[in-house]
Amino acid sequence: MDALREGRQGEAPWKKMSEEELEKQYSPSRWAVRLGAEEAMRTFSEIGNEATKRARATRRSLLDVPYGDGEGDKLDIYFPDLVSEALPFLVFIYGGFWQSGSKDESAYMVEPLTAQGVAVAIVAYDIAPKGTLDHMVDQVTRSISFLQQQYPCNEGIYLCGHSAGAHLAAMMLLVNWTKHGATPNLKGFFLVSGVYNLEPILHTYVNAPLLMVLEDARRNSPQLCLEVTPTQPMDPACPMLVIVGQHDSPEFHRQSREFYQMLRRGGWRASFRELHDVDHFEIIWKLTQKDYVLTQTPASSSVSPFIQVPAPTGVSDVRRACFKLTVQTAN
Repeated sequence: MDALREGRQGEAPWKKMSEEELEKQYSPSRWAVRLGAEEAMRTFSEIGNEATKRARATRRSLLDVPYGDGEGDKLDIYFPDLVSEALPFLVFIYGGFWQSGSKDESAYMVEPLTAQGVAVAIVAYDIAPKGTLDHMVDQVTRSISFLQQQYPCNEGIYLCGHSAGAHLAAMMLLVNWTKHGATPNLKGFFLVSGVYNLEPILHTYVNAPLLMVLEDARRNSPQLCLEVTPTQPMDPACPMLVIVGQHDSPEFHRQSREFYQMLRRGGWRASFRELHDVDHFEIIWKLTQKDYVLTQTPASSSVSPFIQVPAPTGVSDVRRACFKLTVQTAN
């Protein structure tokens, strides 16, 4: 580890940190303000579990839908009660530093969003050590392509990722979709408390199961990739909201702000927001709340980021039929 940092001090703030400080910066539970580290992580898991059980008990759903041939290639889809002309989809990619987390405990936002007419898909991927970062990126890519092919009449696919999930969502900006059979109707990105340059991760405990080397980290860093090879926005109107919690660590703040600034320089329609008085875990578990800023649509709040819900009137028979074919087997 020390060899990778040698001779490059001063190039970035994290390179000036001691090993102990860098570990702390990338240990989100050590920055929880209302709960201890272990209690914060336990509460995060418990709320996710309860939200998922509730969603499965009360919402129409398709569970363990295969988006590929691999054992881990699965996603869950939750639907609103009413089928409109075509639904917007919120695709959630959970975090856990690429080595923990599950779709089976990540349906935080299902109840408030489906109540407003938004379908929610929770994507599973093979966490480390079973899955490499390259494989995880490929899985998320294939899951989004699959959704587009299964629901071609969608009114927009919105990607939301938390922590490591925000990194995987951001990697979708680099995808050549023509190689995957369908270009998704991407209408917005919510990147929540993410990591976009993986080089600091090489020098922390996080890399133990990932086994990344420098080349791996650089190839899978959207910040670095977009700086070296700028990619023009597929849709210049597609908004990107880079979000960080007030009580996230300074490194998470730096990563989010620098990624936002790079997106702006590249011509992306990006905005930055620091959410008041939340830490790395609260910023996501509050998605269970219908009045939380990140779970509101324009119909319910003027401060909603950008999920657009189509009106239920004036439905095209052709498009309605197209959508119904895809949900007729839902619970």
